Amino acid sequence: MNRLRLFRSCGMSLCAATVLFSLTGCPYTFTGASVPKHLKTIAIPLVDDQSGFGEAGLRERFTTELTNLFISDNSLEVTDRTTADSILEGVITAVSDAPSVVGQGESVSKRRVTITVRFIYQDMKVRKKLWEKSFSQWGDYESGGGLASQRETGLQESIKKVTEDILLETVSGW
Repeated sequence: MNRLRLFRSCGMSLCAATVLFSLTGCPYTFTGASVPKHLKTIAIPLVDDQSGFGEAGLRERFTTELTNLFISDNSLEVTDRTTADSILEGVITAVSDAPSVVGQGESVSKRRVTITVRFIYQDMKVRKKLWEKSFSQWGDYESGGGLASQRETGLQESIKKVTEDILLETVSGW
């Protein structure tokens, strides 16, 4: 009989604790940092290419990828420089293409394209630089036949990764 009372007592205590915790809620919140409320729009001018890599159309591709990422994220509306609350300006400072995996007989089986950029994000409403930062990311590709088309895969991957880093720094780096 004592076991039955102990079991009921424990069961009732467990129910009371569950109700108490569900009513009080969790004291911790996980609200991510976000863009300041007064910033609604962003301008992304054509990125400058000072890398000397010689890839035709690189600055246009980079700018398009970054702009499309901001449009799909929808944290800031992409607009013209003259009406934007904020501006994100950048420069491609370096692009390299180097072996990343060397196999037997020193044959290169994979190569790595690394892209490095420098960006400045400015609040045009209060005329203040919010951040200035360099970013670097890479993309691997198979070495072998059709090297130019293979390199395109690595370059696109590196652009995708670095633009995602820039977006994250802009919308949640607070």
